[in-house]
Amino acid sequence: MKVYALLPAAGLGRRMGASLNKQYLALADRPILAHTLALFEGHPRVDGIYVVSPEDEIPFCRQEVIERYGFAKVLGLVAGGAERQDSVRNGLRACAAEAEDIVLIHDGVRPLCPPACIDRAIDAACRIGACVVGVPVKDTIKEVDGGLVRGTPERRRLWQAQTPQAFRYGLIRDAHERALAEGWVGTDDASLVERLGRPVAMVAGDYRNIKITTPEDLLLARAFLASSERTAT
Repeated sequence: MKVYALLPAAGLGRRMGASLNKQYLALADRPILAHTLALFEGHPRVDGIYVVSPEDEIPFCRQEVIERYGFAKVLGLVAGGAERQDSVRNGLRACAAEAEDIVLIHDGVRPLCPPACIDRAIDAACRIGACVVGVPVKDTIKEVDGGLVRGTPERRRLWQAQTPQAFRYGLIRDAHERALAEGWVGTDDASLVERLGRPVAMVAGDYRNIKITTPEDLLLARAFLASSERTAT
């Protein structure tokens, strides 16, 4: 059994308000995407990495991230699609995995995932076939319709989904192809497996494992990274 990481990094980052797409913005001394790639490049259980990029940015990504920082595990750069689900499907089609191999799907702009979260995701996917990394929500959540509160879900049952999400390759590939054939769009990759009636495990993530989508997220990521570096020294 092999383990592959699939990193969707084809977003335009409109909420960031920058001229450069968010995956290439600087975090400390290198682009966000380079930090994310390093998580899987350095993980001993990951055999190969596929990066999904906007087609017109593939040369830039190859030269300024993959080659510049020497990521040897990257097996392919794949052109993204119109939406994230399309990009992931393109990546799965390009992946040289066998049905029983594990695929970790991880946001290209989520650069602070601890190695232990990756291990937990791999282990759960090996046992169950599908896994989501997440954290319990801290705040009270309200259901709202038309500006009015319609309900308050029980907080102890609510988890905030993160990535990586890990799957047996055959399962997630089938889930994506079925969704395409039936015109169904999910909110994340796990939701495509859920609709097939297959079990999906939830394992503990980390509150530092944030997705960088706004300028505030970037400030927070810089603070987390600086704190980790101080702790390491």
